[in-house]
Amino acid sequence: MKIDILIYKAQEGGYWAKVPALSGCVSEGETKTEVLSNIKEAALGWLEVASARHKKSKIAQLVQMDI
Repeated sequence: MKIDILIYKAQEGGYWAKVPALSGCVSEGETKTEVLSNIKEAALGWLEVASARHKKSKIAQLVQMDI
């Protein structure tokens, strides 16, 4: 899966990043390499929690498909 990530320079130094498609999914790091590693971990955690919530829901069903 590929996902867009926005990386910003932080005013206090280092970087911060967000995943626009995943509401509230943000992270920070001292270098671009570190912030990319951190945001990947944050995105995977976000998706894991979202998946678990959908599995418990009797209203919604999460399915995946290739496009």
